[in-house]
Amino acid sequence: MSSTQKDQHGLRSQRSQEADKTHRRKREKTYTCDECGKDFRNNGSLKKHQLIHSGVKAYSCDQCGKKFAFKDKLKLHQFIHTGEKPFSCDLCGKSFSTKGRLKHHQLIHSGVKAYSCDQCGRAFTHSGNLQNHLVTHSGIKAYSCDECGKDFRHNGSLKKHQLIHSGVKAHTCDKCGKKFALKANLKRHQVIHTGKRPFSCDLCGKTFSMKGYLKQHQLIHSGVKAYSCDECGKDFTEKDKLKRHQVIHTGERPFSCDLCGKSFSTKGHLKQHQLIHSGVKEYSCDQCGRAFTHSSYLQSHLVTHSGIKAYSCDECGKDFALKTSLKHHQFIHTGERPFSCHMCGKTFIRIGHRNRHLRIHTRHDVYCCELCGKEFITDTQLQQHMFTHTEERPYKCDLCEKTFKAPRYLRRHQQIHTRKRLYKCSYCEQSDTDGSSSQPCHHCGGGKDFRQTSVEKLSVSKRT
Repeated sequence: MSSTQKDQHGLRSQRSQEADKTHRRKREKTYTCDECGKDFRNNGSLKKHQLIHSGVKAYSCDQCGKKFAFKDKLKLHQFIHTGEKPFSCDLCGKSFSTKGRLKHHQLIHSGVKAYSCDQCGRAFTHSGNLQNHLVTHSGIKAYSCDECGKDFRHNGSLKKHQLIHSGVKAHTCDKCGKKFALKANLKRHQVIHTGKRPFSCDLCGKTFSMKGYLKQHQLIHSGVKAYSCDECGKDFTEKDKLKRHQVIHTGERPFSCDLCGKSFSTKGHLKQHQLIHSGVKEYSCDQCGRAFTHSSYLQSHLVTHSGIKAYSCDECGKDFALKTSLKHHQFIHTGERPFSCHMCGKTFIRIGHRNRHLRIHTRHDVYCCELCGKEFITDTQLQQHMFTHTEERPYKCDLCEKTFKAPRYLRRHQQIHTRKRLYKCSYCEQSDTDGSSSQPCHHCGGGKDFRQTSVEKLSVSKRT
């Protein structure tokens, strides 16, 4: 074959390949959507797609009433109620409601993360995950909730959030029957029953039930405080801690106790408070027998027995056992009174003082003495006051058996035993803080043979 013939043959071959490509493109994507410009291979796929733009949702779920534009989407949704997951992963055993979700999951085991973020370098197994991630860098929150106005970066996040307003709780715990609007919330809850905490911090060894909680915790070690309060400039490692802090400035306390009317800034604080009314105090101190409703209260209390005062004031050198005690003390030097009453403007050093003051305005729980008419903010204060009208002295010192009307008087008395050694008379067996041989026994008037006794443990005990 001559060179001219070869060139002609090559030209025909090239034209043929181009014609095939054009024909293939025409065959593959012939039908275009007028609304969004998306191409489809057949007319049926186009018509199915156009239902999205029409807004028609002809398929409704019998269980929860949710509507769908496509029948297959309804079927996928119904797996939520039935719990059916027929497609299982051969590598880890995890099951899925659809074959597509199984394939999507299996990419995780491949280890291939082909989609990388140009801004932070984070890599993803799927392009969709990368696209969702890129929105976090833009800061744009284009999806807004019609009910509460909260904004979201992703439409999926908005839809999940809207389940809260719908009141539908389609996910039920098999163990205790508790229901949840979101599947993720159910999974978080179920860890309570298993007790598993498989995620461990490499720096301090603390364990967590979920990877997200571990990542959140690790910010503490990093020292990065990315969330700042607009009011006072205080920085926080976690967004939810910033939100909890901001309530101090707003004074908002939307969660109220049905039993006593006391209000709280968070639902968690309300639940913690309600344990007081239950009367259950599961956490007891081995050293003095004092019981607490929460383990954290007990841990803080135990420090007082250790005698260690690790927190020192830079201004005056005073030492404290607890960090919170040091912070409260420092307000004395700064003059700062960060907690204010939203009703009269009065300011306070401690939030507890502010809360106690608020009851003056609300008059929710004022306890009045029937004998003299004196009013008290707490029931405990009233009960202690009632002893002033009687001869009852129910609080007894374990070391010298002296009795008192209130715990604070007993504690003040017990300081005598901690500062001085206790001596017992050999004749009458009564105790005294003065063991001097030049002084007679204060109880029997004679005898100078005092025996020193050790003061090992002090407790506040109520006489029965």
